[in-house]
Amino acid sequence: MNWLVRAFSTSVGKKQLMAVTGMLFLVFLGTHLLGNLSIYGGKEAFNAYAHGLHQLGKILVVAEIGLVVCLVIHVFLAVLLFLENRRARPVKYAVDKSGGNGRTLSSVTMPYTGLLILVFVIVHLAGFSHHIVDQSRRTIFQIASSIFASPLGLIFYVFSMIVVALHVRHGLWSAFQSIGLNHPKYMPFIRGLSLAYAILVGVGFGLLPIVIRFMS
Repeated sequence: MNWLVRAFSTSVGKKQLMAVTGMLFLVFLGTHLLGNLSIYGGKEAFNAYAHGLHQLGKILVVAEIGLVVCLVIHVFLAVLLFLENRRARPVKYAVDKSGGNGRTLSSVTMPYTGLLILVFVIVHLAGFSHHIVDQSRRTIFQIASSIFASPLGLIFYVFSMIVVALHVRHGLWSAFQSIGLNHPKYMPFIRGLSLAYAILVGVGFGLLPIVIRFMS
């Protein structure tokens, strides 16, 4: 456990642990998106995907608990680092060239997009969790259709996916920097990869409610 204590005791350690938990969520986003793309196979394919997840039983429970633990650690470290930075730099720099790429919308809004994502996750789990929703009465497609039938529900979801894309855009290449993979030779590729992955996540998830409404 000494490594964990050291990780929480230094700024570099916090950033590295935050990077690792963030990357785990990026992997989860990719696999979750692949599963949700089953909607393009029709209602039955989408329901079959949800049923397959439900059949995993305890494995799914363990995975969800692991994600929750990672989420708590990630958010906790993000708040700690934010407060530490505020205390260390009470006056904002006129120009911020961190990472050699200047300030971007995604980098400046990271604390706020993170909080919005946390709100979305809570709302999303309340509506779609396999353990909260009784799927013996309604299929996952019917549940999604009822949620996205509301313009407010649709707008909230699409807006949240834009927020997720912004967070991923900066978070991915920042994570590579935190774990030491920030060689000038590779960073342009990593920045491009981060942008491409952010677009993939934003568009991939953002189109889902529109497709579901069209199929309803």
